[in-house]
Amino acid sequence: MRALLRRAGMQHAVSSGALVLDLRTRRAALAGETLELSKLEYDLLSTFAQHPGLVWTRERLLERVWGHDFPSTSRVVDMHVTALRRKLGDDADAPRFIETVRGIGYRFKEEGPGEGG
Repeated sequence: MRALLRRAGMQHAVSSGALVLDLRTRRAALAGETLELSKLEYDLLSTFAQHPGLVWTRERLLERVWGHDFPSTSRVVDMHVTALRRKLGDDADAPRFIETVRGIGYRFKEEGPGEGG
């Protein structure tokens, strides 16, 4: 993972614990293993990871990831977050990465003390 960060350059990579995103190549890895993400899953994860702690409403995520004119409901966000969590091995009840903010949306967990990236 550290080699990936070095190759990508720190300004072009985001990491949180064992998760690393290379923003230039649009690659994501978890514990050194490449994640196979769809374009929307990568865009969603990248949005979250670049703004840890920020709460994203479903409507803001629809606008940011899907675009202004996307005709859908906020349920599409929930479905993609569920798929993304599955690929991350994340548990909605005890999340390592993506937290649900009840009645509002989602946020990417900020790294706590002792967590490294």
